[in-house]
Amino acid sequence: MRKTILAAATAVVLLAAGCGADDSATAAAGQATVRLGFSAWPGWFPWQVAQEQGLFARNGVTVDLKYFESYTDSLTALSTGNLDANSQTLNDTLSSVSGGAEQTVVLTNDNSTGNDQIIARPGITSVADLKGRKVAAEQGTVDHYLLLLALRKAGLTERDIEFTPLLTDAAAAAFVAGKVDAVGVFAPFTTTALGLAGSKAIATSADFPGAIPDHLVFGAGFVRDHPTQVQAVVQTWFDTTAWIKANPAAAIEIMAKRGGVTAADYRTYDAGTTIFSRQQNLDAFAPGSTPANLEYQAQQISDFLVSTGLADAKPPLDGLLEPKFVQAVTE
Repeated sequence: MRKTILAAATAVVLLAAGCGADDSATAAAGQATVRLGFSAWPGWFPWQVAQEQGLFARNGVTVDLKYFESYTDSLTALSTGNLDANSQTLNDTLSSVSGGAEQTVVLTNDNSTGNDQIIARPGITSVADLKGRKVAAEQGTVDHYLLLLALRKAGLTERDIEFTPLLTDAAAAAFVAGKVDAVGVFAPFTTTALGLAGSKAIATSADFPGAIPDHLVFGAGFVRDHPTQVQAVVQTWFDTTAWIKANPAAAIEIMAKRGGVTAADYRTYDAGTTIFSRQQNLDAFAPGSTPANLEYQAQQISDFLVSTGLADAKPPLDGLLEPKFVQAVTE
């Protein structure tokens, strides 16, 4: 996956510029190529299926699909205009918006329902036991956010632990090597961390329902200028989830290969990532004051970012959530 709450603070990573001859031909026809980013998270691997099965083309949209080993780099690429759209969390989108980026959520891919985890070595059985311990996570990531939520629930703060900021893959490796006592990671890096004998998850995203929603996010200007392409990408998502449902074994092979894990390991992620149906999307985008409503979660996350000093001020929410593309999807 994913997940940096401090996207604006990361170093700018410039991607290869230019769209190439194919993009020029598309532009000449009056259609924009969509530069779409995604990274290692089960809720986003379906984009790989869409590409390999030709589902973007079937919907008449040209997509330059870019896979990022570093989720942080994908966030930076969208914020700096090197992507038109990215797969990212609501937390990170709000962080980017608070830093001045103009971004629009057009689709909820999934909710994390257990695949973000705080994993501890043997002898640590609860979050309260983390007091005074060395805990690693990627600085500003949603797993950092999960760690802070779990600490708060246990009556602790980050000051009560020895926080060790590491990139997610490095954090998992450090945990297995015994360099830290616990780690905050997301699937598939949870598989790496749980490779330490006797380790276990002491808190997961399942403990905080709705707190970690994952989205397709476009630059707001692209949404204004190219609504037809945005609609086609959103339609492709639902066509892809239908294809996966009809062809589960083939789909798992594609997604597991992209994630660098076995098909058997990939199947273990199923319960921890809840892929949203169109109706679940409609429900999430609907105004409301429950954890199931994106509007509510955006307010909660905004408050949390400010209270923890991860953002200087609440991000503006006007225009952040745009449900019209999901509403127009045909099934």
